[in-house]
Amino acid sequence: MTVAVLSGTARERVIQAACTLGLWLGAAACAGAGAGAGKREAPSAWTVLLDAERLTDWKATAFGGEGDVIVEDDLIVLEMGSPLTGLSWTGGELPRWDYELEVTARRLAGTDFFCGLTFPVGESHATLILGGWGGALTGLSCIDGADASENETTPFIAYERGREVSARVRVTRAEISTWLDGELLHTVGLVGHTVGLRPEVLLSRPLGVASFLARSGLRDLRLRRVGAD
Repeated sequence: MTVAVLSGTARERVIQAACTLGLWLGAAACAGAGAGAGKREAPSAWTVLLDAERLTDWKATAFGGEGDVIVEDDLIVLEMGSPLTGLSWTGGELPRWDYELEVTARRLAGTDFFCGLTFPVGESHATLILGGWGGALTGLSCIDGADASENETTPFIAYERGREVSARVRVTRAEISTWLDGELLHTVGLVGHTVGLRPEVLLSRPLGVASFLARSGLRDLRLRRVGAD
C-alpha cells in the first residue's frame, strides 16, 4: 500500500479548503435555524372527537332538566332542555395549551345559545357562546369574571334557523383566538387576565358542548395541535 505524503504547501491548501467548507456549512446551518426562529410550527392534522359515529368518549351532561341527546340524519341533536342540554368529554387527557378546536353546529329551534363550547385554558376553562342572550350574542365567558354579555367579546350575529356554522378556537399561552366560518372574531390576551366559567356550565368540564333553551344539531367537533408561540 502506498501512502501519499503531502508537502507543506499542499497540506496548508487542504487545511484552508476544509476550514472554508466548515465555515460555509456552519453559516448555512445557522442561517437555516435562524430562518425558522420565531415561526409557528405547522398545525397537526385534525382529529375528530365527536360526530354521529363517535359518541363513545362522551356522556350526556347531568345538568338537571336536560333534554335527550339523539342522532338524527347524521347530526347529534341536543333536544331543548330546561334550560340546558349537553355532552361532556370522558375520554383521554386533553391539551391545555397550543391547540385548536373546531365545532360545526346549527340552531334547530329556540332563541338562546345553540352552542356553548367549554374548553381548557391552562388549569382553567372558558366557554365560547354562539347565539346567546336572545339569540345573537357571540362571545367568550368569562374574562376577568365578566361573561360574554359584559366583556369585550360581545358581537351580535344573526343565526338563521337551520344555517350551519363552523366556529374555531385557538388556545396558546399568550391568547385565545376565535373564528366563525373562517373570519376572525376575537383575540383575547391572557397575560394579566383570568378566565373562568359561569356556574351553569361547570359540569361541561373538561370539554363540553351545550345548548340553552334551544334545540341544536352538532355536525362534529375536532381537535388539532398548533405550534407554540
